[in-house]
Amino acid sequence: MSVWLQILDTAGAALVLLGAAVCLLGVVGMLRLPDVLSRSHAATKPQALGMLIVLAGVALRLRSGMDLATLALIGFFQMMTGPVAAHLVARSAYRTGQVDHTELLFDDLDEQLTEET
Repeated sequence: MSVWLQILDTAGAALVLLGAAVCLLGVVGMLRLPDVLSRSHAATKPQALGMLIVLAGVALRLRSGMDLATLALIGFFQMMTGPVAAHLVARSAYRTGQVDHTELLFDDLDEQLTEET
């Protein structure tokens, strides 16, 4: 095994551990934050970053063309579905009255929802 492959394997392992630590911070945020909107932020941003770091680490370890294509597809679909799911959870929480409106800086939906049609 050459020195460069050993360096790539070590960097890949370090990235996997770093990504797992970022995901763990997101989970801690989900458990500790007080409301739905804050929890949805903690569920998407650190989780997406951690997942991308883990995928980069796995890509450094595998280095095969088919494996890299599969990892790219995983990253693409996770980036497409994660924010959409968080948006839908936050929107349903807002519409069912589980959001404290006094803590919102801007509430653009209030005008749209209270308008008489």
